[in-house]
Amino acid sequence: MSLNLATLLAEAAARDPEKPAIVINDVVLPYGMVDGLARRFAGALRQLGVRRGQHVALMLPNVPQFTITYFGAHYAACPVVPLNVLLTADEVAYHLEDSEAQVLVAWEGFFEQARAGFARAGTCKHLVVVKQDRSDLGAPPGVHNLTALAMSAEPVAETPPTEPGDTAVILYTSGTTGKPKGAELSHFNLFFNAEYMAHVPRPYPLEEHVALVVLPLFHSFGQTVMQNATVRIGGTMVLMPRFEPLEAARLVQKHRVRFFAGVPTMFFALLHHPEVTPEMFATVGYCASGGAAMPTEVMAAFDRKFGTDILEGYGLSETSPVASFNPAGAKKAGSIGKPIWGVEFRLKDANGAVITEPGVPGEICIKGHNVMKGYWKRPEATAEAIVEGWFHTGDIGQRDADGYYYIVDRKKEMIIRGGFNVYPREVEEVLYAHPAVAEAAVIGVPHESHGEEVKAVLALKPGHAVTAEEIIAYCREKLAAYKYPRIVEFTQALPKGPTGKILKRELR
Repeated sequence: MSLNLATLLAEAAARDPEKPAIVINDVVLPYGMVDGLARRFAGALRQLGVRRGQHVALMLPNVPQFTITYFGAHYAACPVVPLNVLLTADEVAYHLEDSEAQVLVAWEGFFEQARAGFARAGTCKHLVVVKQDRSDLGAPPGVHNLTALAMSAEPVAETPPTEPGDTAVILYTSGTTGKPKGAELSHFNLFFNAEYMAHVPRPYPLEEHVALVVLPLFHSFGQTVMQNATVRIGGTMVLMPRFEPLEAARLVQKHRVRFFAGVPTMFFALLHHPEVTPEMFATVGYCASGGAAMPTEVMAAFDRKFGTDILEGYGLSETSPVASFNPAGAKKAGSIGKPIWGVEFRLKDANGAVITEPGVPGEICIKGHNVMKGYWKRPEATAEAIVEGWFHTGDIGQRDADGYYYIVDRKKEMIIRGGFNVYPREVEEVLYAHPAVAEAAVIGVPHESHGEEVKAVLALKPGHAVTAEEIIAYCREKLAAYKYPRIVEFTQALPKGPTGKILKRELR
């Protein structure tokens, strides 16, 4: 049996090649064009000597080239490694080396970080830059212009016969300890997750599906729910590279958007913007929220003002990502809904026993077609996370009598800032490298619009002095924009338990 994610695009293009696939800045790209360019990129990879199964990294914002190169890599039977566009050069180098990517495709706006990371990564052979023109890149060998490269290549005619269990995408997710690790998602994982989200009941015909894509396509939420599910039904994606509430509302109104999905901070910004009116959202049939817990007050106020019905779901990079979703017409505010078809949830207590009674909190464990193959090159981490087919999320939830689930707390100390995961250990490692820092602890503190903000509590070495502003500037140079702490507090010593472990609960 063969299954390849590129089939989503191939079939949509075959059904209606003239249907708008992507709209950006009033430029419309029909399905036939997008499919043809994807096939040319696959041909370009072959021309560069990239072989079947070798990895292709993408460092692209929400631009047409993301979709083109994403499906183009699949047309070449090459797994895709999407990278956060905010990564620093050091972080880019780590991801390239760890994933063993042979090619990095980068947007011209991130060229300096991409080129520096590419130069430091000894394994990556080609840097393909997306430029708006064909001007000389002034770069060493191995650096190419995407347009020139693709236009000189022979398009791939047939979809390669990859197996359902073959790796399609490697999504990097940090852990509470150590470096980020790549979750290997198969063609079947991602195809079935997109298939489910494509056919969620909605109050308009599928042929009218127009989605405003403000969620980053390099993130699992944007990739599956906004891109792959839309392509599955031949819908139209209105791309927005950078979210701004008034401009987003104007795009919704101008392009008669039917589906809007975002993280809670986006809904908060739209709700409170003085120039965003209910009329601008008149065409929206339904909304989806994920990435972080949606405050019930924000959900109720947004639905009331705009006449929408925000449906909240839950998932992780390791689950493709959608694992649960609220059913249309029967949502429960504050709930992450019920497990989607073919997926099971279990709650386990601290001793690993399964909890059967409603209302009792426990760790959420997930089993189903959406669970990753494992972590790339990390068998120990995989064995720890997936036990007898059950993926242990580290999130604490509870179930009500109707089978709806609610997130109660996080077993891990992850911070969710504006929908992005921030792992304290990664930030603390940067802080400990500062010459003035003796002890460091990073925690999340409540924030009105971002959900949580990153806060660092530091004890300095004797005889050293440093300001909060200097610490923030130091971290900003070494960490992606969503990771570095905006709040810094100094103390004589951090609270510790009998074993010497820093007690973050006391800091909170």
